[in-house]
Amino acid sequence: MARTKTPYAARIVRHLRLRQHLAGTAERPRLNVFRSGRYTYAQVVDDGLGRTLAAASSRELPPDAFAKTDAAGEVGKLIAERAKAQGVKRVVFDRGGYKYHGRVKALAESARKEGLEF
Repeated sequence: MARTKTPYAARIVRHLRLRQHLAGTAERPRLNVFRSGRYTYAQVVDDGLGRTLAAASSRELPPDAFAKTDAAGEVGKLIAERAKAQGVKRVVFDRGGYKYHGRVKALAESARKEGLEF
């Protein structure tokens, strides 16, 4: 039997389902995670204004300095520092339809260690 959905389409459906319940506000913006095959990206977004308050990605790190999971941990540290510089201490975590393990988990845990609350 042929697959009706691609893995990408299934992730988009999961992400849209999550977004029905998650929204970033000025008091508590949304920490969004995106995983590509090579890099990990994170943004802190105020959905009320439609503004990105802080962003970080593993593309900013030295090439081949970290494994992908370790690089995601570094991105978590960067995003936490940048969010705190903007005055953001509490966020809503949006895992983007991905399972909470591997790179997504590493990013979340390192952001928590750096002081972001979610």
